[in-house]
Amino acid sequence: MTDTAPAGIPPTAQVTLPDGRVEIAPGAPQPSGRYANEDLLPVPVGGRTWTTYNFTALWVGMAHNTASWTLASGLIAVGMDWKQAVFTIAVANLVVLVPMLLTGHAGPRYGIPFPVFARASFGVRGANLPAVVRALVACGWFGIQTWIGGEAIYFLAGKLIGDGWSDAARVGGYAWTMWLSFAIFWALQVAIIHRGMETIRRFENWAAPFVLVGAFVMLWWMASRAGGVGPLFDQPSRLSWGGPFWKLFWPSLMGMIGFWSTLSLNIPDFTRYGRSQRAQTWGQALGLPTTMTLFAFLSVLVTSGSQAVYGKPVWDPVQLAAKTDNPVGLLYALVTVLVATLSVNIAANLVSPAFDFSNVAPRKVSFRTGALITAVLAVLIFPWKLYSDPQGYIFTWLGLVGGLLGTVAGILVADYWFLRRTRLDLADLYRAGGRYWYTGGWNWRAVVAFLAGGVLAIGGAGLKPLFDGRLIPALAPLADYGWAVGLCTSLVLYLALSLPAAGKRRTAA
Repeated sequence: MTDTAPAGIPPTAQVTLPDGRVEIAPGAPQPSGRYANEDLLPVPVGGRTWTTYNFTALWVGMAHNTASWTLASGLIAVGMDWKQAVFTIAVANLVVLVPMLLTGHAGPRYGIPFPVFARASFGVRGANLPAVVRALVACGWFGIQTWIGGEAIYFLAGKLIGDGWSDAARVGGYAWTMWLSFAIFWALQVAIIHRGMETIRRFENWAAPFVLVGAFVMLWWMASRAGGVGPLFDQPSRLSWGGPFWKLFWPSLMGMIGFWSTLSLNIPDFTRYGRSQRAQTWGQALGLPTTMTLFAFLSVLVTSGSQAVYGKPVWDPVQLAAKTDNPVGLLYALVTVLVATLSVNIAANLVSPAFDFSNVAPRKVSFRTGALITAVLAVLIFPWKLYSDPQGYIFTWLGLVGGLLGTVAGILVADYWFLRRTRLDLADLYRAGGRYWYTGGWNWRAVVAFLAGGVLAIGGAGLKPLFDGRLIPALAPLADYGWAVGLCTSLVLYLALSLPAAGKRRTAA
């Protein structure tokens, strides 16, 4: 790893403010060339305006969605009671908050997005490896969430309009009105992202309280139908707090962490707009673990109430809302579900791959073009087929995604915090031949650590419904701990490979 700029390259023209934030020196030329474009360049200090509330609202908006609602219910379905499910989700989000804050630190300090941040460890060209992997994962999630949003429009609109909508002629196995609903929701998201990050910030600001109020309205409605809050706590448990629970706890914990594993990497895409480190630290700490735990708690109570009222638990909030015959209530539920899904899908699954695809060809692909590429790929993966088997595909998806992306997080943390002590050269992140060029633009140490961590993390994982079996059966005992195995392996191996080279340079100096 190269820690000093090669001979002949002038020192970076950057300045450090008293609060620790760094920017290109006033009057100095901005980085240019084939590895830079307007969307990837550092955000000037004057443009870093997001406050603690903005980051808190971002997380409230992202956490309150249909997928998050069903996380706790999924844990209950495999045997936990409401206390155990909420406990598992709370611990998972406290754990994943740590890499969120560690990788998010580079955002407000340097104003750079994730793919540029990854150049410091993987190389200016090598950063495309983790960026594309993460982008493809986000495309999958964007497609799935868009299909969920389309289903909400189709199902609830059918309750309002009638059988003419619900029983329309079928095309490709679905009513043509379902395809129309999917297309409408897809286009709405593309329209919002096309207006840029400032529009997204404003959207998240009002979406967060709107969705939170909607969740409490659903709780009030279910409590009134159940005859009070007492029945909402009566969900039976099939597990004690002994061995059976802990055997289920650890793989469930990794799955819950995997749910936000993409955000633990791409959080610099948002924190780069932060007014200060305090804003992103407090905003994330207040927004992520508290919001997810509260939302899980609400979902468990409402679902428990549905069992008392209807005789069986109704885990899907769309299906539950459709049980009301009040048109105003149905319309409110439809808007709430749409806002919730829009909020998480745009922030978590569209912003980040847009930057990732832009990083692959900065001179040809802008942020908006990258977003459009993401939206198109999300359709081409046939999300309706992926979501048709959620029990198998989603849980396999979470495990594989969490394990693979955990390896990237380990490398980023090792490089930025342990090797560089949070010091980066902004100009060199955008040019060939600088300190982050390594060999041909690639840092082989990061690639080796990524591959080794990835094999150990997901090599023994079950791959149903893709096919029956495991790639490396001998690694099966590690499969339930994929995220932790991937992160720790890559972090330790990257340091082991990099420290000797760093020591030699310090000795030569």
